[in-house]
Formats: sequence, structure tokens, C-alpha cells
Amino acid sequence: MGMDRWLLIISTGLAVMAGVLGLFSLPKNGKSVMSFPLMLGVMVAQIGYLLIRGEMRGACPLRGGAEIAVYLSWSLTLFYLVVGPVYRLSLLGFFTLPLVILFQVYALLPGQLDRTPERILDTDPWGETHAATAVLAYGAYALASIAGVMFLILDRLLKSQHLKGNLFKNLPPIRELLVCVERLLCLGLILLSIGIFAGFMMPHDQEYFSHLLAAISIWASYSILLWIKRSRGLTGRKLAVATVFLFVISLGVFAVI
Repeated sequence: MGMDRWLLIISTGLAVMAGVLGLFSLPKNGKSVMSFPLMLGVMVAQIGYLLIRGEMRGACPLRGGAEIAVYLSWSLTLFYLVVGPVYRLSLLGFFTLPLVILFQVYALLPGQLDRTPERILDTDPWGETHAATAVLAYGAYALASIAGVMFLILDRLLKSQHLKGNLFKNLPPIRELLVCVERLLCLGLILLSIGIFAGFMMPHDQEYFSHLLAAISIWASYSILLWIKRSRGLTGRKLAVATVFLFVISLGVFAVI
């Protein structure tokens, strides 16, 4: 078994440990002193995996579903480590971990991870930038949708007057969740804009137009959502629902192409 696979197993194991600790800490105060170090360990192991795969391919490791899934998991972890502490969203990691684990378990399934990946010759910098920033954008959108789910849960608890449970006590203020969602959407839009620009600059092939059309469609959808939010206004619930819906749709498009 190669070192890249071992690092992926270690990363997934650390993510499971962080999730279990978060689950056990929920009845107390929703916080675990080990959560952040474990998430940091998850990211370090992910980076090690991506570096090894990148060296094996001689290019950004985004060829095949397994590599894309791990890259997306890394971007989710990265954005959580940056965004979570800023907005005091301690439970954001708890909600993020199932998605990280799901993506990495998929990558570990038999036949998904090519042990001898094809080395890419004559890589194009624009093509590498296009792929890397596009998947990073999906990471931002994924974390925005997770924050949106947290908002919907908190909104439901408030409307049902279920205010005494441990989950309610440990959820962040509703305003912080909305600010987090909107800023992550803006970050994703910036990254996807860079990816689309790089897509126009890269050499064209048979798959070029389908990939670029999908990216532009997703960019337009999120742009319209943010425009409506800022020009006409949206309730927090509608913004959260739209964010989750768009991510699910964009992930489906991403999987097809």
C-alpha cells in the first residue's frame, strides 16, 4: 500500500475521531479541546496525500474522482479552519466532518484510487489554475451550505420553542451564521471567477466547452442569488435553502462532467 493511501486513511481516521469527540462533547458544552488539533491533523495528512499524488502525476492532483474528492475535502477543512474560529462557529466542524469523511471514504473504495497514476506531460498553467480554483470554489460553497443547514436547524428550534436542548445551546448566534453564509458565497464566487478566466485562457479540447459551460452556469446561479440578496433582500431561511439547493445541484453537475 502506497504512502498516499496511508495518509488518506490517517486523515479519515482523524476526521472520525474528531467527529466522535464532538458527539460526546455535545451534551456538555459542544466544545472539545482536541477538535481543532485533530482537524489540523486531518488537513496536514490531506496535504501530504495531495503532494504525493501531485508528484506522481507531475501536475495538480485532480484527475479522477478519488483525487477530486480528497481535494474537495481538503478545501472544506481549510475553509473551516479559517472561517470557524473567526465566527466562533465551534459546531461548524462537527457538521463539516460527515461530508469530509464521506468524500474520503469514497476515495478509499476499491478501484477508485489509481496506484500508478498516469503522469501528465506538458501541463498548462492556465488549465491547472482552472481546475484548482474551481474545486476550491466548491469547497467554499460546500461550507456555505453546511452553515445554511445549521441556520435552518436553529431557525426550526426557535420557531418550535425548543430552546432547552444541548444542540440549541451550542449553536452560534443566528446572525453570525448568515454573515458566514454570505461571505463564503462571495469567496466561492471570486474563486470560480478566477477559474473561469483561466478556463478561457487554457488550450481548448473536446471537454473544454462542457466544463466551461457548467462552470459559467454555476457562477451565474450564485451571482443571481447574491444579487437578489443584496438588491432586493432575502430572508435568512430563503438564503439558507437556496444555498443548500444550489450546492446540491452544482455538485450533481460537477459529478456528471
